[in-house]
Amino acid sequence: MTTSTRHPLAPLDGDDINAARTIVLDSGRVTIPREDVRFAYMGLCDPPKALVHAHDRGEDVVVDRRVRAVLLQGPEATVVEAIVSVTRGIVDSWVEVTDVRPNLQFEEAMKVIAALRADPDWNAALERRGIVDTSLVQIDPWPAGAFGSHHEKNRRITKALAYLRDSPDDNGYARPLEGLMAYVDMGRGTVLEVVDIGVVPFPPQGGSYYPEDNGPLRTDLRPLAIAQPEGVSFTVDGNLLSWQKWSLRVGMDPLEGLVLHTVGYDDGGSVRPLLFRASVSEMVVPYGDPGPMHSWKNAFDAGEWGLGRMANSLTLGCDCLGEITYFDDVFSDERGHAHTRPNAICIHEEDYGILWKHVDMTSGRTEVRRSRRLVVSSIATVGNYEYGFYWYFYLDGSLQFEVKLTGIMSTMGVADGVGDAHASMVAPGLAAPYHQHLFNVRLDVEVDGTDNAVFEVDTLRSPLGDDNPWGNAFAPVATLLETELEARRGVDPLRSRSWKITNRSKVNAVGQPTAYKLVPTSTPTLLADPTSNVGRRATFAAHNLWVTPFAEDERRAAGDYPNQHSGGAGLPAWTAQDRSIVDTDIVLWHSFGVTHIPRPEDWPVMPVEYTGFSLLPVGFFDRNPALDVPPTSDGEGHCHGA
Repeated sequence: MTTSTRHPLAPLDGDDINAARTIVLDSGRVTIPREDVRFAYMGLCDPPKALVHAHDRGEDVVVDRRVRAVLLQGPEATVVEAIVSVTRGIVDSWVEVTDVRPNLQFEEAMKVIAALRADPDWNAALERRGIVDTSLVQIDPWPAGAFGSHHEKNRRITKALAYLRDSPDDNGYARPLEGLMAYVDMGRGTVLEVVDIGVVPFPPQGGSYYPEDNGPLRTDLRPLAIAQPEGVSFTVDGNLLSWQKWSLRVGMDPLEGLVLHTVGYDDGGSVRPLLFRASVSEMVVPYGDPGPMHSWKNAFDAGEWGLGRMANSLTLGCDCLGEITYFDDVFSDERGHAHTRPNAICIHEEDYGILWKHVDMTSGRTEVRRSRRLVVSSIATVGNYEYGFYWYFYLDGSLQFEVKLTGIMSTMGVADGVGDAHASMVAPGLAAPYHQHLFNVRLDVEVDGTDNAVFEVDTLRSPLGDDNPWGNAFAPVATLLETELEARRGVDPLRSRSWKITNRSKVNAVGQPTAYKLVPTSTPTLLADPTSNVGRRATFAAHNLWVTPFAEDERRAAGDYPNQHSGGAGLPAWTAQDRSIVDTDIVLWHSFGVTHIPRPEDWPVMPVEYTGFSLLPVGFFDRNPALDVPPTSDGEGHCHGA
């Protein structure tokens, strides 16, 4: 049993994790030998909002630290959801959930690879492709989806694809073993079926992206140094990060990855809340090639693997540049033991050009201020892709979320160098299927408090008439979204569409309700047919906006267990209730992403592609909140004066 006076939202530490494991195994509820129990997930149960806010007001509150654990007690399609109080040393709840599959397990993935290496049918297929050294065959276990195969029933399965490396550190995606895949029972480590639909010749070229294979390297890039001789402008207290007038708590969830809590802005000595919790609730990568080798590929990289589980340890000068502060991530392995991933979260400041400027043409006086932003970031490697997640906080009260996509594309071998209508040739004999990367961010908003409402704002042309005789007029038109079904919305760049989150009980100096607006990019939605496998499972990506009333157990846009799920869970199920979302505690779910039509320039490793959104104050402040940013000097003159 552990006790703590830490903040209610302090991340789990090693004592919490190890205590939760011991409480579970000693509870008498485990039905198999304790050494065989696997912990698919272990994360902090967020305490009630009222308790958090009371604690932040300085009230004397009791913090019960509770851990949510998802357990595997065998190879079947059953999990146990346990809630464990490490404060009181007891199991608060123990629920067996049948016919669901948790996120894929790393240890089981290794069993899949070992099983295939020993399988005679698999090795015969390798022999048909002329492969002598089978140790150079790279095997990638993929989430299998739910397609009604008899292999799926009561099993945790994977579909495995393979690639040939020239050497252990080669880029295997240059030489796919096209036409070969296998169904494997992950829980039991047994091969169910090897599918070989025909040999396709290997592409003739390698795909090295290492510097020694891509010379001569440029010699005219001079060093770029970022120095803050007086130190950084932010402070860290536990997981509380304070910068300028912003304050927030930073953590990591095994599935969602980077998580922010209690984001607020100090306005006149009082911290005004904006977000209680923000995270990537889910993401999906659906592939658009209809052939048998690739049509089933639609990975849910959060729910089926885990963005926090795949987080990198970041490196100074490479992943982050400047005066850097790092947060470590303490996590549970699949046997419930605590480990530390160093430098999992990077925090630093960046110059961001001009914040505001004006030259007075009468007096000749110039005033200009430099913009700066606080960056909170993490990077996850999920198989062949890397995803960088970046929260930016600005001096003018705005904030931004950006995803940077890079890594290596999933490839396919092409016979006779002839491509098809659903893939791009990226090298001789090598193609990459068209695909999408679609993210959903859950924003538990509290703009100036918990009672919020959402307006859809379109800027429209005003009709010709007496009030618009010259036909030049236009104006924003705001429509209140009153229920969940009304709030299933899409972007519309032609109308400059945004969504305004208002607190109608608070007004600014000109009598308007205080608000922030969500400004989307020109983002796609899911292109797969709604009745398709991925269309049913990733319905969250069919709309760019969803709004729900807050419910503690509604956390993941595709439900808690998207792996091998038949679909309909998460947002489509919750919003079917069509609950009221007016002047109450609400959650915004924003889906966004990119449609990737691969190009040769994306091979053998992709330059970064960007996607994301912004949250901007709209009447939240009485005037420009960055007027108090001081002038700066460039060393030769000042950024103000005549």
